Amino acid sequence: MELEIMRLKKAGRGDERAFEALMTPHLDTVYRVCLRLMGNEKDAEDCAQETLLRVWTSLSSFRGQAKFSTWVYRIAVNLCLDELRKRRRQQADSLEEMKESGFDVPDGSSDAQSLAEQKETRQVITRVLNRLSDEHRTMLVLRDVQGFSYEEIAEMLSLPLNTVKSRISRARSNFCKEFREEAEQNGDLFGQMSRKKEG
Repeated sequence: MELEIMRLKKAGRGDERAFEALMTPHLDTVYRVCLRLMGNEKDAEDCAQETLLRVWTSLSSFRGQAKFSTWVYRIAVNLCLDELRKRRRQQADSLEEMKESGFDVPDGSSDAQSLAEQKETRQVITRVLNRLSDEHRTMLVLRDVQGFSYEEIAEMLSLPLNTVKSRISRARSNFCKEFREEAEQNGDLFGQMSRKKEG
């Protein structure tokens, strides 16, 4: 903690080496958050780079009221959400690479039918996530994929804890409802999944 404070002070005075040491422990998480929100590597890299730049130029505004890591992840999330809002207006696709996004299907047998079912499930999940609001997708990514606590998400998004809990609950409910509808339209995917579990 003392080392982080020392690095913050040095980085705030323009010490690039201190900034690099300060950010290195957070780079993987920043990238994963960006990837899961943006859905592809190129946009994730762009948002992660923009996050680094924004952190560097905003260091003087960090007051230490939240953990440094939480402050960094908040910047990453806000940048991604801003970009997604722009794309939503243009109806752009997002979250296409489900495997890298963390919404992986557990491995079953490696035969062709099993692989086809896994691919179909990922495609359904992709379509469902693309229909969720940015707010709900963010909640699912931060809580269920990235594993942040409710308290961390509340700090990150500057929201009351109860609001975070209710939004995550609604996001999960909407995801399940949409997933069922999508799966039913795609040839009894749930029946296939149920039979696999029973077998």
